[in-house]
Amino acid sequence: MNQPARSSLALACATCLAIASTGHAVPATPGASITLYRSDSAALYASSGDGHVDGGYAIIREQRPLTLKPGLQNVTLGNLPVHLDAEALTLGFPGGGAEVVSQRLLLGQAGDGELVGLVGQPITVLGGNGETLAQGTLLRAGDGLLVDGAQGVTLVHRYAAVRAGGGSFGTGTSLRLRIDAARGGRREALLSYPTAGLGWRAAYVATLQPGNACRMQFESRASIANRSGRDWNDARLTLIAGEPDFAKASAPRPMMAAKAFAGASLPQQSQMDNYRSYTLPAPVDLPDGSVSQVPLYATRSLSCERSNLVEYGGTWQPPQPMLGPSFDNGGNNRIISTLKFAAFDSLPAGYLRVLAQDSHGVPQFIGEGRIEDTPRGSDASIVLGTDFDLRATRKRIAFHVDQAGRTLDEAFRVTLTNAGSSARTITVREHPNRWREWKLASSSIAPAGQTADTLDFRVAVPANGKAMLDYAIHYSWTADQQPQP
Repeated sequence: MNQPARSSLALACATCLAIASTGHAVPATPGASITLYRSDSAALYASSGDGHVDGGYAIIREQRPLTLKPGLQNVTLGNLPVHLDAEALTLGFPGGGAEVVSQRLLLGQAGDGELVGLVGQPITVLGGNGETLAQGTLLRAGDGLLVDGAQGVTLVHRYAAVRAGGGSFGTGTSLRLRIDAARGGRREALLSYPTAGLGWRAAYVATLQPGNACRMQFESRASIANRSGRDWNDARLTLIAGEPDFAKASAPRPMMAAKAFAGASLPQQSQMDNYRSYTLPAPVDLPDGSVSQVPLYATRSLSCERSNLVEYGGTWQPPQPMLGPSFDNGGNNRIISTLKFAAFDSLPAGYLRVLAQDSHGVPQFIGEGRIEDTPRGSDASIVLGTDFDLRATRKRIAFHVDQAGRTLDEAFRVTLTNAGSSARTITVREHPNRWREWKLASSSIAPAGQTADTLDFRVAVPANGKAMLDYAIHYSWTADQQPQP
């Protein structure tokens, strides 16, 4: 490259000579304390996609050792996450002897964003042929690179590569501090801030056991996602289950190579105000762009309940009695398979994958569903999917309206078929929603349960056979509720 072209790439800025050098950026040290809040952000756990994620919420507390000179000085802290709440970022000196006068968060801009972690460190800027364009301390990475070297401060707009003098690139953003130290020497600074790009959620796996009784092996794990823009080494983690509110809409909010922790000790669980916390027993590594898993509870055998459900109607209630013969409270005759069990302890919200053994004894996936926060002793249930061998059809067999007497009678027949090799029990759920005042007039099978807006019937269907259920519903209303013609 000739000299004129080279000078167009590297512009000396004499006016910048008064800028004080910031020295090397102080890197993060291992052993940060991280409080992670539960997040269902799909981008956090995605097995594809590049870049950092503005989802999830975590509170970071980490120590940064600083070597200070007496008086005022600039210090740069590097290797911070990409998404930060600048107003909540604080640094203090628990041992005293120094104080922060001002702070400025340095954000990556455009294509130079990945270089922000090198601010304050020695670099070499290279051209397309490998020639050195500038060498010195990186002052700024944004609209070009501002480098403080032996020949002065150089602004480089076009370059081919950057070599880090420290041997590695920092990641994330940087924090520029103006510190006033009473005396020189080493100080331990405590840095605290909230960030996005980190989150966790529960991940459960239930393996159904062979036999007529419903039993399952139940595994409880925490999936911890890091898409924050930096690595965390030997981090001490506390996981928070619950849903705190965040006032700022723009604030951080709450399979890739997953790192398993086989045989690890279990987290210590405790109450934390209105939430529940899980403190991991040992530090863990959270590389950027990873989903790691740790156990929440020991694997155990649990009783469960399987059911097959066909449902007609819904919870909607009309403003007046629906008397038209064309009104039908619906149903698509789809029979769904469900799984229910009692929580053995407080279960944070997450997803439950269910496996069952095939004819060769190999566990196969049969469904997945979401479990909400479930206190100990409460029921958790999910829908596994649509049953292959079971079918249902529903037909109205009687309908009569007596407007003068303010009554309506309606009857149905549900035909259930089972193409499988074993007998099955199907729950037929009816929502009588022509009007809120109703009663069961008759049924061929006694109801298994009844609420203000549901009727449940449990119907046994033989293998390779069918069964029928007949039931009639009687509606009534008062004169002031009489529909107008």
